Amino acid sequence: MVIPKLHLPKEEVASRGKAIYEAQVRSQVDPEYLGKVVAIDISIGEFAIGENSLNAADILLTQLPDAQIWFTRVGHRAMHRIGYAGPMELS
Repeated sequence: MVIPKLHLPKEEVASRGKAIYEAQVRSQVDPEYLGKVVAIDISIGEFAIGENSLNAADILLTQLPDAQIWFTRVGHRAMHRIGYAGPMELS
């Protein structure tokens, strides 16, 4: 299946990625994969889990070579940190 590349502003990519994560992915990965990286294809919502962003991207790109990827870290507010604010509270 060929998926046309979207040329979206970074804000739109982040918005789609967050929405897909909250609606479809989070319930499948929290808290079992705490600290792992999730790579999400923002076009169709498929995702892969890895130890780091490179590993997660490799897994997803093997399945979907044209994936448009957004990353997040399970149980954390952001992929990377400067300082420490602690993990998110699990609901």
